Amino acid sequence: MTTEVRTFVIPDESPELATADIAGFLRAVEVERIDTAYADGAWHVLVLHQDARRKEESEQIESAIKDALAGWRDRLATKEGVSRDSILPDVLLSEIAHYAPTTERELLTIASSHGFEVGRYGASIVLEVKKTLDDLIE
Repeated sequence: MTTEVRTFVIPDESPELATADIAGFLRAVEVERIDTAYADGAWHVLVLHQDARRKEESEQIESAIKDALAGWRDRLATKEGVSRDSILPDVLLSEIAHYAPTTERELLTIASSHGFEVGRYGASIVLEVKKTLDDLIE
């Protein structure tokens, strides 16, 4: 998720409306940092933030992908008589859920950055991610 920036000006003459506006805004976002400066008879407020709704949506998408991949991995491990981690380790499952790769190239980049190979399961993993994303859109 990306950080966004919003600025506010609180004039000395009538600060009530501006402070109410800032307060409402701050309740709707996840604040990363606030900087202030006083110049030309007003406080200038810079807010670095993430939209709370976007963050919640991202967390829901990540959770759905993680659940789908965990189910896929469990079914495949049972079918092949191997451990779940031999198919897809937990740490890689979490990373895949976080980044939601929709191509094998993206998946390989994520996996290789953690020293793992997805081997013959790459296409199936990407398909599971795509199906989950499609289901969420519908």
